Amino acid sequence: MDTTNLFGHLFKLNKPIVIIAANISIPPMVPLIIFLSFMMGSFWIGDKAIDFSLTRNITLDFIKQNIQQYIYGSITLAIVAGIAFGLLTLIFLKIFKKKHTPAV
Repeated sequence: MDTTNLFGHLFKLNKPIVIIAANISIPPMVPLIIFLSFMMGSFWIGDKAIDFSLTRNITLDFIKQNIQQYIYGSITLAIVAGIAFGLLTLIFLKIFKKKHTPAV
């Protein structure tokens, strides 16, 4: 049993939803996440920000020179995505809330 299932079981969560939510790094999404993290980091870096292009050759030297921009962006992206999906979940829970009928 991996840690995702362990925590899902320990906290009595819906196991399929825990597995889906924990596996957000599916291979087709990785380039998009890296690109968005790099772009969001440019807001924090300011004038020193590097414009990221997917047509550019990405080397280890390029990554070493711009790691600060990526780290700032990835933290920002994680916070923004967490808040956005949390609010979206809250809205869906409010919309699809079961009506409680009192027991007779």
